[in-house]
Amino acid sequence: MADNAYARAGVDIEAADRAVDLMKEWVAKSRRPEVLGGLGGFAGLFDASALKKYERPLLATSTDGVGTKVDIARKMDKHDTIGFDLVGMVVDDLVVCGAEPLFMTDYIATGKVVPERIAAIVKGIAEACTEAGCALVGGETAEHPGLLAPDEYDVAGATTGVVDAHRLLGAEKVEQGDIVIAMKASGLHSNGYSLARHVFFTELGWELDRRVDELGSTLGEELLVPTKIYAKACLALADATGTHAMAHITGGGLANNLARVMPAHLSATLDRASWTPQPIFDVVRTAGGVDQASLEATLNCGVGMVSLTPAADVDAAIATLAEHGVEAWVAGEVVAGDGSVTLVGQHPGW
Repeated sequence: MADNAYARAGVDIEAADRAVDLMKEWVAKSRRPEVLGGLGGFAGLFDASALKKYERPLLATSTDGVGTKVDIARKMDKHDTIGFDLVGMVVDDLVVCGAEPLFMTDYIATGKVVPERIAAIVKGIAEACTEAGCALVGGETAEHPGLLAPDEYDVAGATTGVVDAHRLLGAEKVEQGDIVIAMKASGLHSNGYSLARHVFFTELGWELDRRVDELGSTLGEELLVPTKIYAKACLALADATGTHAMAHITGGGLANNLARVMPAHLSATLDRASWTPQPIFDVVRTAGGVDQASLEATLNCGVGMVSLTPAADVDAAIATLAEHGVEAWVAGEVVAGDGSVTLVGQHPGW
């Protein structure tokens, strides 16, 4: 009787149960040996005795969402890639300090639980967790009728990792002469979509199915390109080199995020001529009339992650990243300064 009343209020418990059944296969594929129990418990369990191998284990945690990119997924009715954006946002924030991601939980709020749609979202999250090397140990799906339209949803997640204290990366290790190694982004990733949506939909009046020659795809296909996940590559980089710090390039752009790991007595100068951003950035700039300063303060402009690595380790660093499927190049150098990051020159073709 209570279930029927709840259904009349707009909450479908049976649909939620079906969604859990559909997602179990994908969650199982992200499992690590330290995970205890299965999906459906009140809490995810992770065997912390695995931390005994660390001399002084430091737990690291990160939480985030994917912003207005979910609106693109909803309008495209394609939901199995947004999970890569979620995992990329939280896992790669954590990796910059040298921490290995261990496990993750997710939260999905929706106006109406459509089991196949929820399962597709979780499929993407689980596949991305596998790519990052962490386990998806649990989550929550909440139906919010009246607050969200039936086809609307939002996703958020949190991850926990570990790093030995003596291997912690950060600004305090950065030295003058360190080289800034840039790692190629897959596209816009999951930041700056409010700007992109304003340019394309409000100012230009473009539709998602519009073919854009410069992109070689439709606008919707480009805007839904998943976030690149750097976790395993960056951990391998930290193992193979004396890298001092890393920065995940998200909201705020390249200079602002790199400045977060720059000591007050040092600065970094990056040369735009060392890379050409993907066409989507130039399309936003030219078609939308967005000045370069605003573009660089909002979007990653083709660089999804950077490391600050001793000059002697640059070749090994770039080779290690390439082995893990990450294209990287020398973009600049750390010099004496005031904690600032400056971009000079111009991208080829801009």
